[in-house]
Amino acid sequence: MFLAFIPFLCTIIATQAEIFTNSFLVKMRQPAERYLADQIAARNGFVNLGPILGSQTEYHFVHKALPHARSKRSVPHMRRLKVDPLVHTAVQQPGFKRVKRGYNTLTVDNLASLYDIKNSVDSASRNPTDPYFQYQWYLKNTGQNGGKPKLDLNVEAAWAQGVTGKNVTTAIMDDGVDYMHPDLKYNYNAKASYDFSSNDPYPYPRYTDDWFNSHGTRCAGEVAAARDNGVCGVGVAYDSKIAGIRMLDQPYMTDLIEANSMGHEPDLIDIYSASWGPTDDGKTVDGPRNATMRAIVRGVNEGRQGLGNIYVWASGDGGEQDDCNCDGYAASMWTVSINSAINDGQNAHYDESCSSTLASTFSNGAKDPNTGVATTDLYGKCTTTHSGTSAAAPEAAGVFALALEANSQLTWRDIQHLTVLTSKRNSLFDAKGRFHWTMNGVGLEFNHLFGYGVLDAGAMVALAKKWKTVPPRYHCEAGSVIESQEVTSERSLLLKIKTDACAGTEYAVNYLEHVQAVISVNATRRGDLELFLTSPMGTRSMILSRRINDDDRRDGFTKWPFMTTHTWGEYPQGTWSLEVSLNSQVPQHGWIREWTLMLHGTREPPYTGLPAADPYSKLAIVKKAHEERSSAM
Repeated sequence: MFLAFIPFLCTIIATQAEIFTNSFLVKMRQPAERYLADQIAARNGFVNLGPILGSQTEYHFVHKALPHARSKRSVPHMRRLKVDPLVHTAVQQPGFKRVKRGYNTLTVDNLASLYDIKNSVDSASRNPTDPYFQYQWYLKNTGQNGGKPKLDLNVEAAWAQGVTGKNVTTAIMDDGVDYMHPDLKYNYNAKASYDFSSNDPYPYPRYTDDWFNSHGTRCAGEVAAARDNGVCGVGVAYDSKIAGIRMLDQPYMTDLIEANSMGHEPDLIDIYSASWGPTDDGKTVDGPRNATMRAIVRGVNEGRQGLGNIYVWASGDGGEQDDCNCDGYAASMWTVSINSAINDGQNAHYDESCSSTLASTFSNGAKDPNTGVATTDLYGKCTTTHSGTSAAAPEAAGVFALALEANSQLTWRDIQHLTVLTSKRNSLFDAKGRFHWTMNGVGLEFNHLFGYGVLDAGAMVALAKKWKTVPPRYHCEAGSVIESQEVTSERSLLLKIKTDACAGTEYAVNYLEHVQAVISVNATRRGDLELFLTSPMGTRSMILSRRINDDDRRDGFTKWPFMTTHTWGEYPQGTWSLEVSLNSQVPQHGWIREWTLMLHGTREPPYTGLPAADPYSKLAIVKKAHEERSSAM
């Protein structure tokens, strides 16, 4: 199946002023048990925090006497480790910023005590009796707060099928989880939880006066808040479990903390939910480093006893000024990137657009921007103001938890296929009219903001119950253009690759999933670059939009894997076109150094054997297109 293929693992991140932490990646000359690594660390003045991704050759050492962040490497400490006869290499870990998405400063006055609102709803209601359910318009939109009725996640249709998330665990990778909250404590999976900021099994949020570390607790409630207990609201998958992975709460992130967080207990954790990423300032180009990428790839290859972990990612809160294809986490084909809509169907003002977004869920209310997502908060409180794509990602994790209960044999790829086939356009629209709904070459409708639409829990659960695992996935390097060519603001540059998609080889791809354009390009102003990829079936994807805050003139993009999901299900054979332009009123120029086209998908049609009762459903439309293609081959 070639799933172990790791495309462009060592993607080069844009150069920034470097910060070095007191963490070191230490590689042993030979496999070493934990106790031996402890001894090596101790005799050199370090503390061993444990192996990286369960390895016996790679360990995470810290030196408590070094500051957590400094501008220069500590050469004496590295030298001391390197001269140890059992140590092969030692690398001091750079620090970098990771930010929570959708955070709004709140005070206690914004929050209601659960004891003040308990039993405020008629317990005889057929709806959940939780007092905040009436505010959870993303679960049941009746038009409250100016919303559009029935524009929601359609979770009641999933619950009506007897599916509530049982035996599924979602890890909230964040600033901690208040696992003593009465709406969470009975659904908390302590065995699957860990605190990588403090290195202990208790990922409780660190107290701050401004409640800054409430982010993870809010996300957790969206997934698994208990039902009918008179406390706050109800989770999308209210019988599922949540694990807390505290890893955001330190001045600087390291590759080792990220890697161990994303690789923690991959057979106990089904879904990892991340509502954070690189800075959403419209000028950052950043993504997972080496160890973190290895963790994610190991998760999709080996997690859940080989079925693959599901990584859910908030697409970003940089608004029109940013592009989530510059975020290597949200734009990864190994993750499910989720954008948000507000309760009348518009995109939120902070939503980023990009071709890697797969689907959307919900965040703010329309008429009252303070009416966000109702969920749990710190210290037994409840809130109605959680927002941003931070709020959207956990909702998607909850929907995927429902699908996994409906069919525990779903692979990580099955979840992505189900997302494409069951998400709905519904009433979603771009408030500024920039991005319209478009149909790709096999009849799938997508939008550059919303992906394939809003998740539909009822439809996903129904299809999951009769789902047949998709065929093996292959990776085809379809061609490259490596001749340097100049691009100016006066005219765009059009490059073409004609490919047979590896036909006749073991890597043949006939039905697409993800497509990557791996590009090296720079410009006198990087933010003016725009890139469009057009498939042989005519689907045009904007893989990079103009970013007005990005003034970079030095780094550009080096082997950066721009990704699109818009050609899902299409046939890749033929001519692919890459249009490179500089959108600027001021004369600019640049150079594209190389472009490699990577195709990912299946050799066999993916939906054979699946009944399509509704002839107008996405499944029926794509099945028909694939059957016509197969008969013509």
